Amino acid sequence: MMKIGPETPVPASSGRLRRHARLGTACSTILAAFLCSNGLATAQNRDSVTVCQTLEPTILDPTASAAAAIREVTYANIFEGLVGFDRNSKLVPRLAESWQASPDGMKYTFKLRAGAAFHDGTPVTSADVKFSFDRAGAPDSKNPQKWIFEPIGAVAAPAPDTVEITLKTYAADFLEGLAWGDAIILSEKSVAKAATEPVGTGPYRFVRWNRGDRLVLERNDAWWGGKASIKSATFRFIADPQAQVSAMLSGDCDAFTNIGAPEAVDQLKKDGRLVVTIGSTEGETILAMNNAKAPLSDIRVRKAIAMAVDRKLVNEGAISGFGTPIGSHFSPNHPAYIDLTGEVKFDTKAAKALLAEAGLANGFKVSLRLPPPAYARRGGEIIAAMLAEIGITAEIEPVEWPQWLERVFRNKDFDLTVISHVEPMDLNIYARDGYYFGYSSPELKAAVAATKTARSEAERKAAFEAAQRQIARDQVNAFLFMLPKITVAKKGLTGMWPSWPMPANPLAELKWE
Repeated sequence: MMKIGPETPVPASSGRLRRHARLGTACSTILAAFLCSNGLATAQNRDSVTVCQTLEPTILDPTASAAAAIREVTYANIFEGLVGFDRNSKLVPRLAESWQASPDGMKYTFKLRAGAAFHDGTPVTSADVKFSFDRAGAPDSKNPQKWIFEPIGAVAAPAPDTVEITLKTYAADFLEGLAWGDAIILSEKSVAKAATEPVGTGPYRFVRWNRGDRLVLERNDAWWGGKASIKSATFRFIADPQAQVSAMLSGDCDAFTNIGAPEAVDQLKKDGRLVVTIGSTEGETILAMNNAKAPLSDIRVRKAIAMAVDRKLVNEGAISGFGTPIGSHFSPNHPAYIDLTGEVKFDTKAAKALLAEAGLANGFKVSLRLPPPAYARRGGEIIAAMLAEIGITAEIEPVEWPQWLERVFRNKDFDLTVISHVEPMDLNIYARDGYYFGYSSPELKAAVAATKTARSEAERKAAFEAAQRQIARDQVNAFLFMLPKITVAKKGLTGMWPSWPMPANPLAELKWE
């Protein structure tokens, strides 16, 4: 995994950022060692593809962990749900070929797709759907998105190809939730090994996983959607941005899902063997704060921290300015988005005054635990330097991804962290009791509840707007930017998603031309 070090970039145009960052040689120099390398392989195996990504999954069962890296590998590849999202965020049929909702929106009837089967040859039936949803909604369920299943009152299987779901509470986002990777359909006889030997229904089946290096899938020729173009697919895991660029230039990777060296974009674009695409994600990137822990439990302290962070310079230093600024936890891609970026302005003098008002004129120390992605490590170092200017000492601790999930996300053992929440429409995390940043607000919970019970788009839009304002008003976290998606692929490989409505790399859409 990547370690923090002198490779953190400092744009030449920003002397102030260079002073803040306390960093060394710019990352843009990393290409020099590779520009005269052997180059990309000229002979391409048209039956295979190697897709590289930054983080390695901790396990392969998306119903048991929140790690987005799991979905990057498994979504629409190994596993499928009744419905799914396409590259344009449109809801599309998967294992359900059709569905109907009752006039009051309280009952859904799904018609299962003929010919759908698990990778072991077992046909998919309504009993599998009932098992999967009952398991996901059970009191002891470890599903990270239990909100999807909370509205369900009963799941019935009146026929092998028919599923009836009756809701106990109306949920405007019920179908959207079923499109998430957490609502996949599993077989009861193989679910126990889903974490390491997954058996799904998708266009690719699991072959092997060499931890710390790669995961291999092969085409499922019996897939209901027909044979995919690519026969064999390998996911490689490369955390270090320098190594990512090297792997693309040497031809070790056919594509990189979201490269962590944005400062290399211009030079990569000049390489005629590669195609670089700049897209968007649903990833709200935040400086997350532990609201349940003093002194961060004081809103004045949280506001002071937000005021001390120059988001424009963090954007430049962490991701070369490719991010879209945000002022709350909501995607600008959504029609209900409101621009709150002007609510908190960069002002170190005002930040110091707030700390003094909170009785912390002499400053204090906080932990700043940073996961491996480059935006987090680079952005974290810059933020730490900025906080030092108002008397806050941020003690940086780089942690590996499994450590971050265990210590920060599960056990809430942190003060500050930098992370991107890449799931679509995930504002509802602020209404969850016991969520890792320890925030609780009756007003926010009421606003989120209203987004679910709204019977019209106008009502739902108003509820989303109220929730955005409440989160910004309470300064739950410091909101930085929307994470961009920088895809690099060999020329001739088509089908990579240019943007991420959710973290996913559907291999069945890839082909060599």
